[in-house]
Amino acid sequence: MARWRTLLGTAAAALTVATMGTLVSAAPATAAPVGNGGVSPSVVGGTTAAQGEFPFMVRLSMGCGGSLYSPTLVLTAAHCVSRTGANSSITATLGTVDLQSSSRITRRSNYVYRAPGYSSSGHDWALIRLASPVTGLATLNIATNTTYDTGTFTISGWGSSREGGAQQRYLLKATVPFVNDSTCNSSTMYNGQVSAATEICAGYTAGGVDTCQGDSGGPMFRRDDANAWVQVGIVSWGDGCARRNKPGVYAQVSYFASAIQSAASSLGG
Repeated sequence: MARWRTLLGTAAAALTVATMGTLVSAAPATAAPVGNGGVSPSVVGGTTAAQGEFPFMVRLSMGCGGSLYSPTLVLTAAHCVSRTGANSSITATLGTVDLQSSSRITRRSNYVYRAPGYSSSGHDWALIRLASPVTGLATLNIATNTTYDTGTFTISGWGSSREGGAQQRYLLKATVPFVNDSTCNSSTMYNGQVSAATEICAGYTAGGVDTCQGDSGGPMFRRDDANAWVQVGIVSWGDGCARRNKPGVYAQVSYFASAIQSAASSLGG
């Protein structure tokens, strides 16, 4: 199983633009959609996001995505970072759909907080503190209860547009439906490998739309009752990308909300 949806080592280092995130969907507008894992290209359902559509999206230089939690904090996946402590090696790119845009915003990190309960089987969240605040961009609220943990979700990122494919220059978006715990843990899907308490599944039985390598740490989100975006998941893992009966698995933000808020407060965010 290709568990994590991140780029590591030389794969991440080889990216020539500020790098992270992506989903299995159509390539940028100038390119044709690409098939994935036997899925016809016609069902790969992503499109290029409009400039400013998701201002909270963050691309991270180690091969992951993230969301702007506050002007100084980025919420991402624990498996994207190595430990809690001072860290000035990460570059965050924000405020743009095109990673090569001259108007993109960049910030360096100065500290990383990795969920203390993290292991290869869960608690997959982390906060990255930026060396200086980002102004003029909307942040993304997190779900604090399970009210919004069902329905249809939006996924977005700059990662691979097909399993094993290259990262993208332009931000892509798609929608995926909620998959309940019992279905996701059935023998035809993940056979009990998903933590019902701490993880949430989303995707199509037929496959074709999904997050993929380079999307780890990015948000899965939807509208709340006030029509504002709220984050319900953090891209974590999956078996390949957009395969039949293999939905994406996300850290369930509502479960960790109080811990995230406490850590953010301790970091000044």
